[in-house]
Amino acid sequence: MRFLCLYKPGKPAGPPTPEGMATMGKLIEEGLQAGWLLSTEGCLPSELGARVSLAGGQFTVTDGPFAETRELVGGFAIIRAADKQEAIELTKHFLQVAGGGETEIRQLYEAPAATSA
Repeated sequence: MRFLCLYKPGKPAGPPTPEGMATMGKLIEEGLQAGWLLSTEGCLPSELGARVSLAGGQFTVTDGPFAETRELVGGFAIIRAADKQEAIELTKHFLQVAGGGETEIRQLYEAPAATSA
């Protein structure tokens, strides 16, 4: 099963320390080698972003920065896990390395394998 993990730091983002980068780099390398980490990226600050919404046939575009830091996605990962419980355990380890925050875990839809005739 694949899961999308949306990381919300829970504190104002600042540049990571060299030690923090090294520790996170080690976790990423271990996850890629072990096969449970499929993809991961961090997000640039919200002042460089925008939110686009559609309601009543009208688009609204709001440029960053966005005020609710605890609700901002700081990065994401796509992981492979046997089930939701394993995804939770992998995420707990990530949050310890990241120094806290919150991660929303969502299982990704996977189409059934096509059968050959």
